[in-house]
Amino acid sequence: MLISAQAVIGIGSYGTDVRHRQLGSSDLQVSEISLGSWLTYSGGVEADATAACTRAAFDAGITFFDTANVYGRGAAEEAWGGILADYRREDYVLATKVYFPMSDTDRGLSPEQIHKQIDASLRRLRTDHVDLYQCHRFDSETPIEDTMEALAEVVRAGKARYLGVSEWTPDQIRAGVEACPDDVRIVSSQPQYSMLWRAPEAEVFPTTAEHGISNIVWSPIAEGVLTGKYKPGEPVPVDSRAASDEMNGFIRQKLTDRTLEAVQRLVPIAEGAGLSMAELAIAWVLRRPELASAIVGASRPEQVHANAAAAGIELTADTLAAIDEALGDVPVTGQQLGPGASPVITHR
Repeated sequence: MLISAQAVIGIGSYGTDVRHRQLGSSDLQVSEISLGSWLTYSGGVEADATAACTRAAFDAGITFFDTANVYGRGAAEEAWGGILADYRREDYVLATKVYFPMSDTDRGLSPEQIHKQIDASLRRLRTDHVDLYQCHRFDSETPIEDTMEALAEVVRAGKARYLGVSEWTPDQIRAGVEACPDDVRIVSSQPQYSMLWRAPEAEVFPTTAEHGISNIVWSPIAEGVLTGKYKPGEPVPVDSRAASDEMNGFIRQKLTDRTLEAVQRLVPIAEGAGLSMAELAIAWVLRRPELASAIVGASRPEQVHANAAAAGIELTADTLAAIDEALGDVPVTGQQLGPGASPVITHR
């Protein structure tokens, strides 16, 4: 029996109501908070927890789900394929990605790989289409014209409704837009963005705004660092992402005393605003009009609801100024290459 998400969107059991925003120049309306599956549902948490978190997302009003073929080498897509089969397809927006290696010979954005990987993703996701098909990185070894023409074929075949990119440089975004056939378009960009990583503000946000592209940002609470649960000079909590060998590959570089001390200076700001640290962090990224959604991860249902509570919160100018003062020069600013990204553009 299919579950109607309409029955649970709105005021959920935790009193949350997640607003929706238009995704770029598409006709898609996406929840401004979305659920991701990068380190969690690719194997970092058990299947029962994955299902519980997904149900919690629907209950909270989150209807936008972001994954990738490489997460657990298909494991995250497999997990959601089974869980989302219980919901009506029209009641949620589904996004996946392609680029990173799926085997020793399968990687990149060549036409052969794009067609092979979209079919494999759809099989794992148990659906006939995704709403958003994203290039996980720019493929510097494949001419951009070949990539965009192959992606256009995917859209024309009805296997994807719209196209997106992740961690592309401004020049690469412009090249992709120029190489798009007239009947398809890039509608989203997925950069890392948080109080601690502000790089997209310099060039990515202005470039996407110029081309009618929305941003779906990942790691808005910096893998949990901005919750304040990691204290300078103290061991990481045993039940945290940082303590998990399966999930701590990226977070370790953020756990410097300098960064953690700056984050602790945010605690009284959040308290003064009547917010949790997670709400403060997510509301901070959602203040930008260039954003359509902030992707959150969760290993427990209560984390989903806690993150969803940030929907609709608007921070005052005084709060924003206090955040900047507390963090000082700790945040990364200016145009930066994302992890695993290359600035190279290849043409025919």
